[in-house]
Amino acid sequence: MMIYPTMELLDGRCVTLDKGNLDAPMIWHVDPVETAKGFAEAGAEWMHLTDFNALQGDDSNQALVEDLIRTAGLPIQLGGGIRSREQAEYWIEKGVGRVVIGTMAAYDPAAVAELAKYYPDQIVLAVDVWQGQVMTEGWRKAGAWTPEAFVKAFGNAPFAGILVTDIDSDMSDLDAQLGLISALASEAHSPVIASGVVRSADDISRLKYLPNIAGALVGRALFNKTITLEEALATAQPDPEPVAEFL
Repeated sequence: MMIYPTMELLDGRCVTLDKGNLDAPMIWHVDPVETAKGFAEAGAEWMHLTDFNALQGDDSNQALVEDLIRTAGLPIQLGGGIRSREQAEYWIEKGVGRVVIGTMAAYDPAAVAELAKYYPDQIVLAVDVWQGQVMTEGWRKAGAWTPEAFVKAFGNAPFAGILVTDIDSDMSDLDAQLGLISALASEAHSPVIASGVVRSADDISRLKYLPNIAGALVGRALFNKTITLEEALATAQPDPEPVAEFL
């Protein structure tokens, strides 16, 4: 299972949010570029980056994001405000490994399915769920989709992954979150990446035994130091197969 150390940016700083509340961010006094380099040095194969300014139509983090793409030392999966084909192509041309698309997918599924076919393995579908509905506009607006219908609408579109976040639970009910993620994974034709469920190594251990779960974002737990990235990466590795001893 792939571990994606996760960085969230607001006004050029690393933050974490409570249920997407931009008015009360937890600010981490670390350098984003050095932090990303640290992810690579620890052995991560990917990192996930969310630009909360871009979610609000503000491009003030653009230069920083481009710097991260150039210097982090590992491929970046970028989300936040990518709501047109032109924006997706801009970041792909800048060298980002993958772009994460949610709002555009809810409003124009056919366009996003076509984009996935044009850029196979570079488009990630975001499924952000609040009280049984898919949310858009940075978790601020309820859409007309149930998560199950949303995933089914894309058929066999060749997404690099489907990123599932249960906003409603937001770390408070892990069993409910795992139930939602597992149910969607059973319907999906692309590998599912779990978001918002890792607080400790035990959570990774539980996740890696769910069918079709290809990865997990790990952000707040790293900054809170309830788990190290090295520990997360080691836990996510497949358990060794038992080997019979021959006498």
